[in-house]
Amino acid sequence: MASSSSSSSFPYVFLACLNFTLFILSLISLAPTIIINPTPTSMGWALIIVSSISLLSSFIGFYSRFCFVTHVTLLIASLAAQLLAIFALFTKENSTLLMMKSGRDPREVMVLGRLECGVLMAMFMLQVCVSGCAKWCWVRDYKTLAEESMADVEMNQKDMKTHLKT
Repeated sequence: MASSSSSSSFPYVFLACLNFTLFILSLISLAPTIIINPTPTSMGWALIIVSSISLLSSFIGFYSRFCFVTHVTLLIASLAAQLLAIFALFTKENSTLLMMKSGRDPREVMVLGRLECGVLMAMFMLQVCVSGCAKWCWVRDYKTLAEESMADVEMNQKDMKTHLKT
């Protein structure tokens, strides 16, 4: 019995570790945007919002056993926002960085922009793993609940048949 409970808690511990790593990456992804321009322009605010949604998603993920729908909704929103930010930083790097209007050295801004893009890519990959793990945990929990409810229904039917016979 003890091995059963320890093996069932592993996916949740793994999910918590993934969410913690995502939380740290989300905090790190705020830094380049703020360093480029401490008073963000609209593009800076967009990148800050992307990081904030991911931060909120990972924070909610610590409680994903209780609020799974909220966690998955935020994961999907965060994945979409990160994908758009990655496309903006990866395909139109110069124009995206120009929109941030930094007074820093252009090389430094380029490095910070590439760092931001790299962190967003890592966050995207990690969130795909988190969403897969969360789905797997959710399906496993509800499959167990369905099996238990079917066993209860079968037991109730047997009890009703024995009571009807007597």
